[in-house]
Amino acid sequence: MTRPNIIFILIDDMGWTDVCCYGSSFYETPNLDRLAREGMRFTDAYAACPVCSPTRASLMTGRYPARVGVTNYIAGQERGRVVSAPFLHHLPLSETSVATALREGGYATWHVGKWHLGGPDFWPQHHGFDANIGGWDTGYPRSYFSPYHNPMLPDGPEGEYLIDRLTDEAITLIREHVSGNQRQHSPQSTQRAQREEGSGSSLSAPSAGNPPPAEPQPFFLNLWHYAVHTPIQSKPELVEKYKRKAAALGLDRREALEEGEHFPCEHKKHMRVVRRRFQSDPAYAAMVQTLDENVGRLMATLEELGLAENTILFFTSDNGGLSTAEGSPTCNAPLSEGKGWMYEGGTREPMLVKWPGVTRPDSLCSVPITSPDLFPTLLEMADLPLRPDLHCDGVSFAPLLRGGEALDREAIFWHYPHYGNQGGTPGCSVRCGDWKLIEFFEDSSVELYNLREDVSETTNLAAHHPDIVQRLRDLLHQWQQDVAAKLPTPNPEWKP
Repeated sequence: MTRPNIIFILIDDMGWTDVCCYGSSFYETPNLDRLAREGMRFTDAYAACPVCSPTRASLMTGRYPARVGVTNYIAGQERGRVVSAPFLHHLPLSETSVATALREGGYATWHVGKWHLGGPDFWPQHHGFDANIGGWDTGYPRSYFSPYHNPMLPDGPEGEYLIDRLTDEAITLIREHVSGNQRQHSPQSTQRAQREEGSGSSLSAPSAGNPPPAEPQPFFLNLWHYAVHTPIQSKPELVEKYKRKAAALGLDRREALEEGEHFPCEHKKHMRVVRRRFQSDPAYAAMVQTLDENVGRLMATLEELGLAENTILFFTSDNGGLSTAEGSPTCNAPLSEGKGWMYEGGTREPMLVKWPGVTRPDSLCSVPITSPDLFPTLLEMADLPLRPDLHCDGVSFAPLLRGGEALDREAIFWHYPHYGNQGGTPGCSVRCGDWKLIEFFEDSSVELYNLREDVSETTNLAAHHPDIVQRLRDLLHQWQQDVAAKLPTPNPEWKP
C-alpha cells in the first residue's frame, strides 16, 4: 500500500471567521471553501494557547504547552498585577517531534516558513526536518516584501511577496521529490540496481524471485506561513480592490474600531484596548486573499503531478485573530475577543482536513479537538504505530475523519499564565462537553459558559451552577498538577 503524503498548512493569527465557509462576508477564500467541500470542516477545533509559540510546541510534540514548558510566545515576559510565570524560550531537544517520528517511519520531512521555537540550536533541522526553508528565531517577518533579512531564506527580487515565495519553495520541494521518486523507481533504475547487486539480469520487469520495487517515499510538508501576523503588508492592487469593496458595502462609513479599557500589563498600561467590531480592513483582506490563492496554487500542483488523491491536506491557525490591539486588523465575532485572550476568539480556529478516499466530502464535525491531537492523528494516517509515551496529551482524531462521532476524552485544557500584548489577563480554562470554565490568576475569579447556547460567552453562569464550577475547577487543578504547570506570582511593585 502506498502511504499518503501529508501537507500541514498553519497560518499565523488567522481567526475562526476569517474564512468564508466559517462566516466571513468581507474576505474572499474560494480555494479554502473548495477544500472544505472536498474534506471535513471542524467547527470546534482549538489551538492549545491564545498565542503562537506554545501552540506550535504542542503541534510538534503532542503535549500541552504547560507540560512542554513553552507557555508564552518566545521572548515575551510581562508583568501586571501578577508576574508572569517562567517558561522555556525554546523547544527542548529532549522532545521527539512528529517530524522525527514520521522521518523514522520513512517520510521525507520538510519545514517551510515560520518556526519561532528557539534560537539556531533549536531550529527545524534539529527537530526532525530534512529541510528548513525560512524557519528561525523570529515570530514575524521584517517585511513581507523582499528583502526579507531571513538567514534561512535568501532574498528574492526586490518586491517579491513572502506568501508567494514560501509557496514557491514548497512547490519546488514537491516537484524535486516527485522527480527523484520517478528516477528511483523507473524500469531503468531497477535494471541498474540489479546489475549493481550482481544479478546480471536486464529484464524489463522483476522476475518471480525478485521483490517488487519499494514504494515511492512519501513526504511530510510542514508549511507554516508568517501571514497573517503583523506587519499587515499586502499587494497594493489587492488593497485597492478591498477599499472599493468596503466602500460598496458602506463599511467605510461605519466606525470599525472601539476604544476600551486600559491594558492590564505594565508595559502598555498607558494604552487602551481597541476592538474591531466587524471585518473591514482592506490590507488584511488582501493578505487573506493572497493566502487563499497560494493554497489554490498548491492544490493545483498536486493535481498536475498526480498526487491529489494520495495527499492529505490540513489547514488551521496557531491562535485567534488579532482583534484588540496592534491595529486590530480583524474581528472574530460572534466569538469573544481574540489573540492573547482566554475566550473563544483567542483559541477557536478554522480547521479543514482533506483525506482523499477516507473523509466524506463536504462533511462537518463539531467534536472538540486541540493542537496536541495532531501528532497521533498523523501517525495513524501514515499507518505508523502510535507512541503514547511521546504524544501523551494528544488523541488521534482520525476516527472522526473516518466518520466517527466521538473521541475518548473527558476534557481539553488551556494554561496561559501571561499577559501578552493584546489585553487579556493570565488565566487557565477547561472545556468539558458544552461547558467551559475560565479561572483568572489575578484574583482567582471564575467564569462559566455553556458554549452550545452561548458561543459568544456573554452570560457568565458561574453563580447559577456552583456544582459544575466546583467539578470543572477540580478537574482543571488536577490537570495542572499532572502537567506541573507553573503559576504566576503576585507583583509587589504593582501600582494600579
